Amino acid sequence: MVSLKDISTVCGVSVATVSKALNDHKDIGEETKKNIKQVAKEMGYLPNSAAKALKTNRTYNIGVLFADEAHNGLKHDYFASVLDSLKKTVEARGYDMTFINCSQERPNRMSYLNHVRYRGFDGVVIACVDFYDDEVEELINSEIPVVTIDHVFNNRIAITSDNVNGMKDLLTYIYSMGHRRIAYIHGSDTAVTRSRLTSFYRTAEELGIEVPDAYVKESAYRDIDSAEKLTKELLKLGDPPTCIIYPDDLSSFGGINAIEKKGLRIPEDISIAGYDGIWIGRHIEPRLTTLIQDTDKIGIQAGKKIISLIEKPKSTVIEQVVISGKVYEGATVAGLK
Repeated sequence: MVSLKDISTVCGVSVATVSKALNDHKDIGEETKKNIKQVAKEMGYLPNSAAKALKTNRTYNIGVLFADEAHNGLKHDYFASVLDSLKKTVEARGYDMTFINCSQERPNRMSYLNHVRYRGFDGVVIACVDFYDDEVEELINSEIPVVTIDHVFNNRIAITSDNVNGMKDLLTYIYSMGHRRIAYIHGSDTAVTRSRLTSFYRTAEELGIEVPDAYVKESAYRDIDSAEKLTKELLKLGDPPTCIIYPDDLSSFGGINAIEKKGLRIPEDISIAGYDGIWIGRHIEPRLTTLIQDTDKIGIQAGKKIISLIEKPKSTVIEQVVISGKVYEGATVAGLK
């Protein structure tokens, strides 16, 4: 293994000078610094992570708390895209990303906070968990730098998709296509669901759309079977909707199954819309009308904010960062005369 002394011998400078150059100290000339870094690279020098952690009081490792109730894990398209963007962002700044073990069956299981302290994470990004869990609240109220995704705590930075305007834009687009009987199968009770559902009702009111109670139903996110069952119920109504909005794009596939089994066509006989903008939804036929959430920007902002909290805790503002989405018109919402 190449040491600082080896580099100092080749460069003809002291070990202290090599150390300062590799750590970008300002009292070393740029030419000397550049030469030392080049020699270190050519010699294959790698800094000792343990020594670096002792010197900087950081491990350069960020924990990710991710435990969706449906146990989809990284098969969850929306969060997989967000976490991929987060990973690229923190790695570009020299940090690693490690998942916090959420298994309830793990022997000698620690609380989330104790696990974070045990691993020595510099900070934590929380996504897709039960935010009202006592262990999550314990972590939120600790000294650990934390950024949340899609949930807001008063004392923590939150990165959220604009669910209010996202639903407003989607419903307004469907309305502009001539639809007045619009049903909404929404997700299970979360802050995200509440924002979207409130926006649905408020936008309908502003547009003058009457929404019968029978048109609004609840289903777990990403539950194809439940969405299929509820779609069948909507189609049996005496005055069925002309368009159905689903809690997410994957759930809409359950709706497609129910509609096709009834011998109906999309969008000629009934229109549908999803939410999220996953890749597959935009590549099936007909292309799914949906609200695309900007997962790249959400992940980037989460990464930037957690690193800012770690490196500049005194000057980083605790705020809610709202990321806008956009309607993808697709081809599953027909224009009605």
